[in-house]
Amino acid sequence: MQADFYLLETGGPELALAPLAGKVLEMGGRLLVVAGEAGARERISQALWSAGAESFLANGIAGGDHDARQPILIADDVAPANGARFLALADGVWREPGEGDFDRVLLVFGEAERMAARETWRLLKSREGWQCRFFRREGRKWTQAG
Repeated sequence: MQADFYLLETGGPELALAPLAGKVLEMGGRLLVVAGEAGARERISQALWSAGAESFLANGIAGGDHDARQPILIADDVAPANGARFLALADGVWREPGEGDFDRVLLVFGEAERMAARETWRLLKSREGWQCRFFRREGRKWTQAG
């Protein structure tokens, strides 16, 4: 399992997720985005829909009739109703993915969650079968640090 840590130095996850979600879709994957707060889920959804004139990212908020068809599903828990193999934890809070549910977890966090992210990094590095990478945003692009 791979865990990628994305540090938000400015802005919120609703702006930072578009390039990540776009990459997942380019690879033919599906994405489950998890955020605990309803307002955050709505902001993320709107930001993905308006990511660009030719690059909007179709998505839905979990709980609708068409969850299974959504390429990007935004939810408050880690149940991949859309069959996603990629999980983005958009509020910086680690949630244990189900055994075998996902291939890759993206933890998006800001300064307020930095210490918790470090603890999560240590926890995952101590587990067999986990690989961790750290990314920073440079301009509009995420680059691997270190």
